[in-house]
Amino acid sequence: MKAIIHAGMNGLKGLTYEDVIDKQPGLGEVKVRLRTAGLNHRDLFLMADRTNKDVPLIMGSDGAGRIEAVGECVTNITVGTDVIINPCIGWEATHDVPTVPAIVGGPSDGTFAESIIIPAQNAVSKPAYLSWEEAGVLPLSALTAYRALFTRGSLKQGDHILIPGIGGGVATYAMLMASAAGARVSVTSRSETKRQAALAHGADHAFDSHSDWKESMRGETVDLILDSIGPATFQHYFDVIKPNGRIVTYGASSGDRMELAVRSIFYPQISIIGTSMGSSEEFIAMLEFMERHSIRPIIDSVYPLQDTLQAFQRMQQGEQSGNIGIRID
Repeated sequence: MKAIIHAGMNGLKGLTYEDVIDKQPGLGEVKVRLRTAGLNHRDLFLMADRTNKDVPLIMGSDGAGRIEAVGECVTNITVGTDVIINPCIGWEATHDVPTVPAIVGGPSDGTFAESIIIPAQNAVSKPAYLSWEEAGVLPLSALTAYRALFTRGSLKQGDHILIPGIGGGVATYAMLMASAAGARVSVTSRSETKRQAALAHGADHAFDSHSDWKESMRGETVDLILDSIGPATFQHYFDVIKPNGRIVTYGASSGDRMELAVRSIFYPQISIIGTSMGSSEEFIAMLEFMERHSIRPIIDSVYPLQDTLQAFQRMQQGEQSGNIGIRID
């Protein structure tokens, strides 16, 4: 079968489109013939850290397709079922958080291929209202956003949430979900195009990330901030968050290290909360929430499998607004 392999060099230069061995499912596994897949910034981070000593890896964490074969002892799903892939392996109960979640597309082979073998419990019936392209780009980002908002961030109707760096997958899903939940949603971006797109898709307020945040927020403060950026924006959060507010962090695109004035945390009693990915329970709850509110992924563009490198180049340049998909013929 054809697949996108990363090997030999770090970064995008290690990507190739080539033939790989087509395997069959084992005990408790299913084989999914993939129709679509989706890119995540996680893929870029993984490729940047891989070296020529690492074994070749099929990239990709998001995908959707049809069950092509089932292994021994699989009784909960049958050949021909349309499925969406839950990319977090082995994390079933929400409260039972693993040290590091195992994720499709690193360490195990991923979705940028004609087929994939996964544990049967990670193949979930595809919501009928979603197109193949929508289902293929949804899983990891939407799951991360759902857990960040509701499990960790305790978002409720009437809250005011700020989402810095709108435009990427998780931030976009968070905006759509928060709006559906009855929250007031403010976003930031350096891009006027992305700010206008966010307003068109339900954000209540959008401002330039490089502006004076207090001034741009017009005196309003927020209950919850979803952070994926880290040091470049973190200090601004204390200018606009309410006492007893929550900062939920799920990424660090501007770096891992920063200095904080501890008094700015304990005097206003700010909670800084970490989150990453999500459980099988949350994956099902996320799909139900999205279907109940008719939330559809915002798709920036879709590339054929053999053009995955060009898709990553678009993501790396930060040009996208929403998800970038991969079509697998």
